[in-house]
Amino acid sequence: MEETNTIIHLVETYAFPALYAIIILIVGRILAKFITKIFRKVLTARKVEAAVVSFGGNVLYFILLALVVIAALEKVGINTTSAVAIVGACTVAIGFALKDSLGNFAAGIMILVFKPFRIGDFIQAAGISGTVVDLSIFETQFKTPDNKKIVVPNGQITSGPITNFSSHDTRRMDLVVGCGYDDDLRKVKAVLEDILNNDECVLKDPSYTVGVLEMADSSVNFAVRPWVNSSDYWPTFFRLQMTIKLRFDEEGISIPFPQRDVHVYQADPKPADVTTPANS
Repeated sequence: MEETNTIIHLVETYAFPALYAIIILIVGRILAKFITKIFRKVLTARKVEAAVVSFGGNVLYFILLALVVIAALEKVGINTTSAVAIVGACTVAIGFALKDSLGNFAAGIMILVFKPFRIGDFIQAAGISGTVVDLSIFETQFKTPDNKKIVVPNGQITSGPITNFSSHDTRRMDLVVGCGYDDDLRKVKAVLEDILNNDECVLKDPSYTVGVLEMADSSVNFAVRPWVNSSDYWPTFFRLQMTIKLRFDEEGISIPFPQRDVHVYQADPKPADVTTPANS
């Protein structure tokens, strides 16, 4: 009878809690997978980047799984308070040791979620101008116009302004063209407008702007601001610069440049000494 009671006591003390813990682990794991699946479907439906969906789903799954394991350990009578405290302290220590990497990681998540740029965009960030060729959680790769590959940590990119030159289909070109004070300003404006009207890459809508910008020290400066497709920006920029110079030469319009006049003043010659010869 005593042995039977002992067995019953052992079963009630250890077997049932162990069985309950196993059930909690199995059911909890199934629920964690189910919740994670729903979470990923919601993010995918909102067109969130695949990398963010994958990472967010993994993080959520492991958090839920950790809660399930803690609940199972408590069911078998294991005090999890100390274990949680130790894990928390270790997490804080690792966080301080990897703060730069974690900062780049967080910045990568922000880039993927808020999408200030995409692969293929030409941007300026962290002192770099180039086309984005690859984007990961920790870093972004650029291809510069002179065909260099530059890898920049995401933390440096999000710590400053980001200029995306590809975010819109059109761009405005800002040119400053100077002419002499003796030139006919009406003629200069007409020539500039004629150049823009005959360039096939200059858009009609929105329309360009040509006007006197300032009276500078040695020239009257015109603001020339045509709109072009973003993909045509640089070819049109170089072509307009050359066309304006050639047309100004044909039309006899001067393009002033800084000059310096040097005046040399000669001091009055020192009068020669006149010596009166002595009377002999």
